[in-house]
Amino acid sequence: MPKTAAKAKRSLKPKEIVEPAIARVPITVRVNGRPYSLAVEPRILLVELLREALDLTGTHVGCDTTYCGACTVLLNGASVKSCTIFAVQADGAEITTVEGLEKDGQLGSIQKVFGDCYALQCGYCTPGLMLSTYQLLSHNQQPGDKDIRKAIAGNTCRCTGYQNIFKAIQVAARSVKGG
Repeated sequence: MPKTAAKAKRSLKPKEIVEPAIARVPITVRVNGRPYSLAVEPRILLVELLREALDLTGTHVGCDTTYCGACTVLLNGASVKSCTIFAVQADGAEITTVEGLEKDGQLGSIQKVFGDCYALQCGYCTPGLMLSTYQLLSHNQQPGDKDIRKAIAGNTCRCTGYQNIFKAIQVAARSVKGG
């Protein structure tokens, strides 16, 4: 066997890859009103922190590109896609997940209306839609169809035709303004 072929054969051996330890960064967040202090790797996404470290599994991972909105949470009151935000970027923030919409162990009004109006099928997109609805109604208690479309534009539902989702948001708006 020529020397070059033998050398090439040896280089085909797999090399063991050892990743260096990644230093953890201390963060403090308030999730659904509860304070947490944790040390996280800088590469950990907010959705991973919520699901894996805090066991808040209502926030879903759908696409990892911000397209679907299944990972939507409120960060300091604004809806964000938690699959594209690092947990360290949320240091000091107030985060609301779908679990935070409940009141005293009961479904919150938006959660209840979504169920009552059949605004879900498989339920995968529902937490993100509920949080987008919460943000909308926090700023606009009388949204029109155009406002609703804009508010949920970042949330994709592959099961429904959106009619019942619109209906649920309209009913939730009426309940918020007392009608």
